[in-house]
Amino acid sequence: MCGIVAAVADRNIIPVLLEGLRKLEYRGYDSAGLALINDAGLQRLRSVGRVAELSAQADSSGVSGHTGIAHTRWATHGVPSERNAHPHISEGLAVVHNGIIENHEALRARLQAAGYEFSSDTDTEVVAHLIADELKTAADFLSAVRQAILQLQGAYALAVLRQADPDRIVVARQGAPLLLGVTDDGCYAASDASALLQVTRRMVYLENGDCAELMRDGYRITRTDGTAVERAESESHLSADAVELGEYRHYMQKEIFEQPVALANTLEMLGTAHSIQPGLFGAESEAVLKGVRQVLIIACGTSYHAGLVARYWLEAIAGVPCSVEVASEYRYRDSVPDPQTLLVTISQSGETADTLAALHHAKSLGMTRTLCICNVPESSLVRENSLRFITRAGPEIGVASTKAFTTQLAALYLLTLVLAKLRGRLSEQAEVAELHALRHLPIAVTKILEIEPEIREWSEQFSMKQHALFLGRGRHYPIAMEGALKLKEISYIHAEAYPAGELKHGPLALVDRDMPVIAVAPNDALLEKLKSNLQEVRARGGELYVFADADSEMKSSDGIHVLHLPEHYGALSALLHVVPLQLLAYHVALVRGTDVDKPRNLAKSVTVE
Repeated sequence: MCGIVAAVADRNIIPVLLEGLRKLEYRGYDSAGLALINDAGLQRLRSVGRVAELSAQADSSGVSGHTGIAHTRWATHGVPSERNAHPHISEGLAVVHNGIIENHEALRARLQAAGYEFSSDTDTEVVAHLIADELKTAADFLSAVRQAILQLQGAYALAVLRQADPDRIVVARQGAPLLLGVTDDGCYAASDASALLQVTRRMVYLENGDCAELMRDGYRITRTDGTAVERAESESHLSADAVELGEYRHYMQKEIFEQPVALANTLEMLGTAHSIQPGLFGAESEAVLKGVRQVLIIACGTSYHAGLVARYWLEAIAGVPCSVEVASEYRYRDSVPDPQTLLVTISQSGETADTLAALHHAKSLGMTRTLCICNVPESSLVRENSLRFITRAGPEIGVASTKAFTTQLAALYLLTLVLAKLRGRLSEQAEVAELHALRHLPIAVTKILEIEPEIREWSEQFSMKQHALFLGRGRHYPIAMEGALKLKEISYIHAEAYPAGELKHGPLALVDRDMPVIAVAPNDALLEKLKSNLQEVRARGGELYVFADADSEMKSSDGIHVLHLPEHYGALSALLHVVPLQLLAYHVALVRGTDVDKPRNLAKSVTVE
């Protein structure tokens, strides 16, 4: 949930560390810091707030050096403060850490008994003192780090430097992402590739249990037991321009408007094909998918909502029973495993801690038919699934997910069609029609983006509200849930979603003139029932904001505001109807003056439980 950058090179690495932290700001953080070794020894700078404040400190102090580590922290143990900011120091060494050390209390008590004094409330400081303690008996720096991490329980990505070893950095990974960047004049490490594109595209992705020693002229990787290993070097295809803001005010706005291109890229493999092939999900997918008896989808947050939409598709179109689980709950209950179940995990980053843990749990129960839908090809989730679909949405920087969600839906619809075809439920004529509909998606989303001015007008009316209720029916109920999530994430308006048919079972008691009700109202078989639900709201003084289809006969009137989407889109309408909800949340947040891309208390990649 926070970010690491480390560098040892034949250059002043301060600009590299700071620019790397800026590129990792999207991950969410509340403080930042760096440590470096130079002629003055080990120096540390820390600040609460944005990386810009740390950068100002570095400029005013004039620090420079060839070896350094830097960090953005998202508070887990201890409040956001300078004393809790990383790096943490012990006896001439400094440590930065992503993750959570679960046995930190026991380690702290032991180290305090040994005479170590703690100056922070963090779990990370125990790592610094533990390595310092191991250095008293270890053969070398790398051995001391290995011996220390063998005592850690939990998740971590670590970068450690030591004043006595000024030309090397040791890093380690278990559960939290970490990669190396390789150049001719040095070696680097970071939480993700975007932080290192400024210096290299040559990346080495560490595996869980890896330790690496970084030097100016190269690196070496070992396992925690000291066994040397090699990891493949790959070239990142991430574009530096893709993580720049460009002409947009916020990354969220940019990413909303990138959705037509993101969908086109995600569906590019369809080309001019006349049929949908199982190979879209991997070379072994046909053999795996043919024997599937049911589908279990596991995800968190927005990805969970994508799974809920997919359940309607999978059961109605493919005829496959489907259940959807919140990843953070799944492994803590007694479930009934079935080896004929297709386990689908969904994550934008591919590093979501709860989703990865749920995958490991399911596999331990014998569920080996696994497929992930993910936006990051080098991620842990992609590497640990037998089948995979990369959504090709491009980097998503804004904390509130937009283009990752719509491309996940596109991937899940493709999965639905593949399963339907394998089960003999997709006629040749229907297959051609579905391919046409999928190829038309980028155009359809482009048309929806053109109604932004009307949505902007609505946002003015929402700006003073403190609560909102979202309604939907059928596969559009999860879209209502996603709309409510977006509004609460970035505008801080309390919002919740309900199936419209449940109004009389409780939420109708909340409806009054101060609580706007937003309805997702496609022109489908449930529209007439939805209209009745909306009349119940209006009869009690509630003000309605309705997103309807072009061919719907719903019209605006007193207390009822209707916005027609350009067209009706059948089974795929859920994917279209979420776009105006994203725009609504964005513009309401603008009016309220919140930090759209970095909302308070939230992080982009949730890499701790």
